[in-house]
Amino acid sequence: MKDIYKGLIVSCQALEDEPLHSSFIMGRMALAAKEGGAVGIRANSKEDILEIKRVVDLPVIGIVKRDYEDSDIYITPTMKEIDELMEAGADIIALDATDRLRPGKLALEDFIKEIRKEYKGVLLMADCSTYEEAVNADKLGFDFIGTTLVGYTEESKGIQVNKNDFELIKNILNSVSKPVIAEGNIDTPEKARRVLEIGCYSVVVGSIITRPQIITKKFTEEIKRIGE
Repeated sequence: MKDIYKGLIVSCQALEDEPLHSSFIMGRMALAAKEGGAVGIRANSKEDILEIKRVVDLPVIGIVKRDYEDSDIYITPTMKEIDELMEAGADIIALDATDRLRPGKLALEDFIKEIRKEYKGVLLMADCSTYEEAVNADKLGFDFIGTTLVGYTEESKGIQVNKNDFELIKNILNSVSKPVIAEGNIDTPEKARRVLEIGCYSVVVGSIITRPQIITKKFTEEIKRIGE
């Protein structure tokens, strides 16, 4: 997947409770990202991916976010979501690669075997939250290692992906053989450039580009500090 090497991947996602939730809007968001120089898109749901691929010719990292009662995992949790992403034509499929059990108490290693058996040659990205998970994902044969979930799981609580000049990412880079895709709280152009400088294959940026409610909040919270 040389198309995304040393480039910016823009995450175009809006959940059902967000103002921009719409496959049409995500398609236009992807087009805007392409015009701005993005080399790839990360997207959620079969419907959004189909629309995005209709509008732009960029590689798509696909996920399906879905909640299950018997598991905390919600990023591409089962084969049902894998099937949907394959039908949508996702170029890379990303999934939760934490140590937590999946729905049906399925371990990650067994899930990977199931995917590889059903879809030979599919490119898989590991969404990890800790150094240990990244190393394990590399051993399990993921094609890309991502830092997507750093700080978002109980195991990674308090960890910051950008602490000490991206120390966590540097440690991962030194310990895995597969390409590392930096993702998670990379909210400035300078941070995006830096993770590529230290050796990441590519970088995913989302909310700071595609979620106007979050961008607006940063401005309004700063304005409220007047007079402090």
